[in-house]
Amino acid sequence: MAPLAFTVLTTELTGSYRLGGVMMTVFVLAELAGAVPAGRLLDRIGPARGLMLLLTCAALALGGLATAAAAGAPAGALLVLVAVPGLIAGGLSGGFRTLLAGTVDDGLLTRAIAVDAMIIDAVLILGPVLVALLTVADPLVPLAVMALAYLLSAALVPRGLAPPRPDTGSGGRPGVPLRAASCWLACQFAIGHLLATIEVAPLPLVQRLGADAAAAPLVIVAVSGASILGGAFYAWRGARLRATPRWQATVLLCGFVAGGMVVGLDLGWPGLLLGVVLIGVCTAPLLTVASVQLQRLLPERRRAEGFSLSFAVQSTGFGLGSLSVGVLPLELAPALGVFSALAGCVLLWTSAPLSPVDTGE
Repeated sequence: MAPLAFTVLTTELTGSYRLGGVMMTVFVLAELAGAVPAGRLLDRIGPARGLMLLLTCAALALGGLATAAAAGAPAGALLVLVAVPGLIAGGLSGGFRTLLAGTVDDGLLTRAIAVDAMIIDAVLILGPVLVALLTVADPLVPLAVMALAYLLSAALVPRGLAPPRPDTGSGGRPGVPLRAASCWLACQFAIGHLLATIEVAPLPLVQRLGADAAAAPLVIVAVSGASILGGAFYAWRGARLRATPRWQATVLLCGFVAGGMVVGLDLGWPGLLLGVVLIGVCTAPLLTVASVQLQRLLPERRRAEGFSLSFAVQSTGFGLGSLSVGVLPLELAPALGVFSALAGCVLLWTSAPLSPVDTGE
């Protein structure tokens, strides 16, 4: 909801959407800066308690932003205020993923993560629609609804979960195994990078085919809908696949490579839709494989930090993909995403074997 909500708000206040774009950039940069510190906080005080605290603070921060906007605060003040919920929200993804790990049995984890990815894709489609409907009442209403959503999430956080076991031994808390996790983090970077070249560029992609702006949402619906279908299939059959996680990730990254190459070429509507569907259908399964394998590697007391780091890595990929859309010719932007997917394949097969559970070998 945030990108369109900020754009609508600033268009109403200033007559231009540009301040909204800058606000979203500040929000995302603040998320990246706050992700790992917030994850460490969640590891120390427990994910359930920490999430309730962060969600409540994020709701209050958004309420303050809406109040300042209603009072006619200058652009500089809005940019400062929007950074506050961004810093807080950076750790939410890692916190919820840690909470999921402690809530779902190991045998159902793959299915649960795939369903979670499907829900996120559905929100990506429905969120802007909801903002558009709420804006009819007032441009400030979407911000108020976002704040209420944070409060509702805080109320729904399960409170009965046992906290992580305390550390034993004299070595202190084990660190996040970055070297071992590099291949799975590379997969998540590739997801963010290539998706950005589609989700940020629907308008130029359809204009290249001679269509008008009204056709741009079709690209988003196609990639998100395909991801939902891919996630549904993986939730149904993923745990029964005989291929090892490394092979599964390799095949899915190859789907990214094929889809990105097709999108980069000007092959008309069939080529564009085929490319975005290929990328979409591989997204949720690849995210699931990488997330499950990352959990196998993370120490229990560092899960929130590790998952927050993975969120930051994926968001960095998305940011670089967005930048490439802005500065490169349209056919070259997906090519960089393809390169990221190929680099992920290389890391999958050159990184040291981790364990039989991790590699499936």
